[in-house]
Amino acid sequence: MSQVEKEILDVEAIRQDFPILNQSIYKQKPLVYLDSGASTQRPNQVIQAMVDCYEQTYANVHRGIHFLSEESSRDYENARHRVAKFIGAEHANEVIFTGGTTLAINLVAHSWGNEHVGAGDEILLTIMEHHSNIVPWQQLAERNGAKIQWVGITEDGQLDLDDLRSKLSERTKMLAVTAVSNVLGTINPVSEIVGMANEVGARVLIDAAQHVPHDETNVQDWGADFVTFSGHKMLGPSGIGVLYGKLDLLESMPPFLGGGSMISTVETSGYTQGELPARFEAGTPPIAQAIGLGAAVEYLERFNMVDVFEHERRLTIATMEKLEAIGGLHVLGPSSEDRAGIVSFTVEGLSAQDIAILLDQQGIAVRAGHHCAMPLHDDLAIKGSCRASFYLYNSLAEVERLVEALTKVVSKLR
Repeated sequence: MSQVEKEILDVEAIRQDFPILNQSIYKQKPLVYLDSGASTQRPNQVIQAMVDCYEQTYANVHRGIHFLSEESSRDYENARHRVAKFIGAEHANEVIFTGGTTLAINLVAHSWGNEHVGAGDEILLTIMEHHSNIVPWQQLAERNGAKIQWVGITEDGQLDLDDLRSKLSERTKMLAVTAVSNVLGTINPVSEIVGMANEVGARVLIDAAQHVPHDETNVQDWGADFVTFSGHKMLGPSGIGVLYGKLDLLESMPPFLGGGSMISTVETSGYTQGELPARFEAGTPPIAQAIGLGAAVEYLERFNMVDVFEHERRLTIATMEKLEAIGGLHVLGPSSEDRAGIVSFTVEGLSAQDIAILLDQQGIAVRAGHHCAMPLHDDLAIKGSCRASFYLYNSLAEVERLVEALTKVVSKLR
């Protein structure tokens, strides 16, 4: 490890918390995990928090007056408060636990969208969105007769703010945009974008699945109406995500799902909806998963998130500089100074899947395909790409291994 890297994060110490990373695969090849953009690994602290839940305190929450239920309810709500603090929310009730980013966006598209988007209205999306921030809005448009408008990107992979400004109008009811592209790594200027939308009275939803785990996030500074992210992309378990919404908006929205917990009363003649946040958490919630997410946030609180971002940026810069030596390789997206810890690339004449398979045989895990961003790949006129995505447990030594292995793979395929 270089002295430069030691000044930011002690990666060797961090990796000791992640048992899955300390193994060898395929003829004793040390594992290099570079697919955190899809899903991160979990530290012992998160794993143990969930084991403790199941072994010591598990019971359904907010429904029993016995010891275990009260303990589980306390831990579940403590996780909500911890998440709220981590993202700078003003009220814990602005944090709704969902099954993930996808479910959170669907919740907004149904609960808010069905009430406020109608025939002739417009929904503004960017071409760099993940399918999770496209399909729910397409479905809303199909239901209510609205129109989807698309914002393009510049030649260097930045969001085209001039195009965005030209397409925002009084007909725009919702602008849904990613904070960080999961393919290009582009960091979008969220506060500026929100300000532009506010000028025409449009609501804004931010897909922050690639931002919250990697950089300091303050939803009040952003000013967005809704922010969504997933636990499994930030050291937590799968099956848990977060919808942040401004309190007045959430209070005005009807429930998305019906069942237990989301009601105040139920009679044969009807029901009355419950208060926040229970109104949007119908049924038995993901109890252990929420507790695991709370433990993940607690783990991340050990670090300055700006340091996490700078650590990943240095890995990105090193990767992009070293990839320049491979002929025919093209890195997608903006310069290293304008992106997060994501490096997607294509190699002229070679299949992204073939490259990823051969890298895997060298113990290096990357993603290959369209990364749930088909419209972006269509816009770039490519079928797919390889993606290396970094996190706080990755090192410069792993960057060296990636580039060395990729050089050999490209030579072999050619």
